[in-house]
Amino acid sequence: MLESNKESLKLEAMKRIVGLIAKGKNASELFPAVVKNVASKNIELKKLVYVYLVRYAEEQQDLALLSISTFQRALKDPNQLIRASALRVLSSIRVPIIVPIMMLAIKEAATDLSPYVRKTAAHAIQKLYSLDPDQKEHLIEVIEKLLKDKSTLVAGSVVMAFEEVCPDRIDLIHKNYRKLCNLLVDVEEWGQVVIIHMLTRYARTQFVSPWREDAMFDENNEKAFYDSEEERKVEQTRPYIMDPDHRLLLRNTKPLLQSRNTAVVMAISQLYWHLAPKHELSIITKSLVRLLRSHREVQYIVLQNIATMSIQRKGMFEPFMKSFYVRSTDATHIKTLKLEILTNLANEANISTILREFQTKLLTQYILNLGKYDQNYDIRDRTRFIRQLIVPNEKSGALSKYARRILMAPKPAPVLQSAFKDRDRFQLGTLSHTLNSQASGYLELSDWPAVAPDQSVRNVEVVEPVRLPCIFILFYFLKIMLKMSYIYKLKWLVLTCICVHVESVSESESEENSDDSNKSSSSQSGKSSSESDSEKKKKTLKNKKLQQQKPDILIITYLPPQIMQKTLLLIIMTKYILIHIVLSISTQFFVNCMCSLLHLCVFLACQFDAVSWHVHVSLQASSPVFVPETSHELLHRMTGKGLSAQYRFTRQPCIYGNSMVSLQLTLSNSSDQALENIHISEKSSTGQNIHRFNAIERLEPQASVTVSMGVDFNDSTQAANFQLCTKEDEFSVSIQPAVGELLLPITMSEADFTKEQGKLMGMNESSATITMTPENVSSQSVNRKVVSVANIGVIPSSQENIYRFAGKTVSSGSLVLVSVALKDPDAVITINTEKTVIGSMLLRQFKTALTNSGP
Repeated sequence: MLESNKESLKLEAMKRIVGLIAKGKNASELFPAVVKNVASKNIELKKLVYVYLVRYAEEQQDLALLSISTFQRALKDPNQLIRASALRVLSSIRVPIIVPIMMLAIKEAATDLSPYVRKTAAHAIQKLYSLDPDQKEHLIEVIEKLLKDKSTLVAGSVVMAFEEVCPDRIDLIHKNYRKLCNLLVDVEEWGQVVIIHMLTRYARTQFVSPWREDAMFDENNEKAFYDSEEERKVEQTRPYIMDPDHRLLLRNTKPLLQSRNTAVVMAISQLYWHLAPKHELSIITKSLVRLLRSHREVQYIVLQNIATMSIQRKGMFEPFMKSFYVRSTDATHIKTLKLEILTNLANEANISTILREFQTKLLTQYILNLGKYDQNYDIRDRTRFIRQLIVPNEKSGALSKYARRILMAPKPAPVLQSAFKDRDRFQLGTLSHTLNSQASGYLELSDWPAVAPDQSVRNVEVVEPVRLPCIFILFYFLKIMLKMSYIYKLKWLVLTCICVHVESVSESESEENSDDSNKSSSSQSGKSSSESDSEKKKKTLKNKKLQQQKPDILIITYLPPQIMQKTLLLIIMTKYILIHIVLSISTQFFVNCMCSLLHLCVFLACQFDAVSWHVHVSLQASSPVFVPETSHELLHRMTGKGLSAQYRFTRQPCIYGNSMVSLQLTLSNSSDQALENIHISEKSSTGQNIHRFNAIERLEPQASVTVSMGVDFNDSTQAANFQLCTKEDEFSVSIQPAVGELLLPITMSEADFTKEQGKLMGMNESSATITMTPENVSSQSVNRKVVSVANIGVIPSSQENIYRFAGKTVSSGSLVLVSVALKDPDAVITINTEKTVIGSMLLRQFKTALTNSGP
């Protein structure tokens, strides 16, 4: 199947192979056949191939090296999943010769726009470091760059790379410490575990111990954070005040104690144990006890950590002592740990409760009864001796009288040595703590510093953007806008807007000058001059208002009617912003320039928002090339109690709405009685906008009537469900549109087709190669089969073996471009559209139509 020419068979084969890998079966023998499909244009097939290569690239290095160039090209693929998969496969090939290629790929991926690709780059850093440790310095540069990333998807992965490559470079964390603390809640769970362990080590090197007896804890104390350098010098006699950054870490990690992931809760618990003041440790108790309801593997790790904590802080777990009672269903190692914890928690106040739980008397009798019949004679003798000593009866001798004196003689209390006493030298929750031995890669916690390092190293300088004068921004913005090819016809309109504002600026300045001159000469003028001045002022104010309205009028007049309302709303918002500008800036010229800039923003926003705007200007709708006469059954006469209905697509623009598909319904009455009030229920549509036909008052027996209706399918093949009703009955019916009926044909020149096709490349392009039958190779046959599948127009082509077709979706007006290139005996079908789902569905139908013989 992998050698087949059909993409569907290859895709099915790869699904089966990945399924075998998921079940743990070896599929390495298929590597040569799979690697051939690494350059496939099918996105789904390529994803599965990369999944396979990630698994077996390290085992089949020689064959994987043959596809290096393909992986390098895939690093530039528009699809982020393909780019990430290519980098993952490239980093899985453990060959030193490609280290420079991997290094270059990681550096490029670290600056990728997709956070998923940057996350993959962080994972690749660890693989490259294990392959060639000499690349450490270059990898540190990449890590430093990725640590500044603000995406929560990247944070956990780059910290893992930091811990693997350069865990001693604490200086890289300084500027990112507060950011990591704030992002921690939103990071994925396993990333949270890594970051928490790293921040625990960081805090032990940067903050003073909070376990001092004279410590003071003020949650809102931020004075030290903002004090000058001289004020930060704390004397040795001054009481301890917790660093705000120390408090930030504790405060931001506390909510994670409610996490559903046991590793996250365990990580927060160890952080509080090693960093928090002693009086705040009680908040982790309930969370740890909650974890005892998990699987026995989780219980084992949690109980080990509790056993270590209970040695030093017995009061933490004493209120939850019942949670450590031994159950009959507990495994042996769980029972041992629970007994260890109960032993650590035991004191004079609770010992009676613990013994009562164990039912000491019944337990003693049970043990003596077992020993009575033991196979070892020594145990049987000892059992009889102890029974006579502590359980006296009629046959007991004088020995039982002295049992209290023998067993309760004054003697020193036994010294209990817990097996977990020395484990506190390891960080809680680590493998070394579990094994009670230092494991490979374990990073020890440093002691608290006597004096806290300078906290200013964690301050991040905020670089304010350079504010250029508004006139420079205006002309720079205009320069960019004029370069946009699809607005070249509207240059004069934009220039007119600016000229109007420039004129308003000059007039406003001349008015100010004239006002000043009028004020200076007003004392010397008479009544007539004052009247003329007042009239002039009224005229100038009127002209000023008209000129201020010109830009709005210009912009609104030349916009399409469908976006007129939005444009008016945006201009109102613009005026509101200008009020604040006027209140804060006194320069009139600056204000007018800002006004021009904001109007241009409104204008371009409308241009970008109206998807069909460029289609309206440069493209023209055309009449359908082919109209099918096939009708589809909507309601059978048996189901409809004599009423039958059929529908067909007219492929004409709908008169009821530009976004609706036009349909023609034929209603027939095959019963012996007349049917009255035939209509569509108003409450029956499910999401789609349906224009209902006028109710038919009466349909005579054996009569038929044809009506028209419109349905807005929202560019989807989802069926439109509604109820067709008569006076007495209601029938649920549905119209299922073919994907080709969701289009309208358009006409354009060959140059425009090529230009628009160039804008819809990459993820917006779907293509397939098929083998056509001889009778389908002619131009008439290709055109007939394509237009029969979809309602699209034929575009004139200057090339003999290339056929072009164009249309747009009815609802959104998105372009759909189809080209068929004949390459004897094959043909390449290419579809370019923003509606990728529609493109893939059309591609399947075109393949079926062009490969089948017949009309």
